[in-house]
Amino acid sequence: MPKTFSNFDFRRPVSYDNKAKRAFHSRALRQLKHLANALGLEPGAYDLRSNPGGIAVSGEVTLHGDHVYVQACQPVTGHDTGVMFRACEGRKDYHGGPNHFASLDLLNRPEDLARRIKEVCRV
Repeated sequence: MPKTFSNFDFRRPVSYDNKAKRAFHSRALRQLKHLANALGLEPGAYDLRSNPGGIAVSGEVTLHGDHVYVQACQPVTGHDTGVMFRACEGRKDYHGGPNHFASLDLLNRPEDLARRIKEVCRV
């Protein structure tokens, strides 16, 4: 049975709001750690990074494993493209395979997001 997580509103705008941005980054880091577990990544087999960016943007929160790269942000293109993922060849590979996108809402459902990433990226 999948774990349930209290939902966080990753769609709530965080630009120009430091408190909201800190909450977004803190929660996204937590959810990406759950995603790493759902992907079967062992501790130490991936990096988690947070780049808050400037005041006018959400910044990015990144999970970077040896074979998968996942980044969450609030892009100008909309919340349905807020999670970008792709296959990669090591933790020094910053451009990897083709980009794929998912809704920020999937951060609240890491098992579903992991299933989608596995299907698309074959990891």
